[in-house]
Amino acid sequence: MSPPFVARRRAGAGRSPRQPDPADQLRFIRRTMERAGTFTAVSGVGQIVVGGIGLLGATIAAQTSTSGRWLAVWVSTAVVAVAVAGWSIARKAARLQVPLWSGPTRRFALSFCPTLVAGAILTLFLQSTDVADRLPGIWLLVYGASVTAGGAASISIVPVMGACLMVIGVAALATPAAWGDWFMAFGFGVVHILFGIRIARRHGG
Repeated sequence: MSPPFVARRRAGAGRSPRQPDPADQLRFIRRTMERAGTFTAVSGVGQIVVGGIGLLGATIAAQTSTSGRWLAVWVSTAVVAVAVAGWSIARKAARLQVPLWSGPTRRFALSFCPTLVAGAILTLFLQSTDVADRLPGIWLLVYGASVTAGGAASISIVPVMGACLMVIGVAALATPAAWGDWFMAFGFGVVHILFGIRIARRHGG
């Protein structure tokens, strides 16, 4: 009679090792491909700072006495905010060891930038017309469309942020023009801060 441990070994000798579940393998491959094709360097901290810049810009713009100065304040605010956002994205990409000009980054930029260029052209032609006081709504709507389009190549919360900005832009266009700076403060300030906090907490800073 064979010893018990020999009998157990013989009983299990014909069993093949457990094969991985094909469905699990497919899910793993899909998640890996999604991460590889997603622009993940959006910085939540950078968005918070951009929101603070937006609030400061709205405060200063509301106190200007002429439309020219008002426009100059907002253009300056936009330039500073873009510089901060670009720096924060580059810094996060370096920390995550993600190539800054990878495929996902190019797709994000190609989706994000054209609408912004269209907004800049609209501003150039509208700033001296009778509808110049509607620029806040136009800016929010155009910027929201840019964020939504770019967000298609980024983390899922980014398109949601863009949609919120578009709704605020529509509200600004549908209400008295005198409320424009308030809507700008809410869209470019508060919305950036709230979504920035969420991005920072859930997506690594």
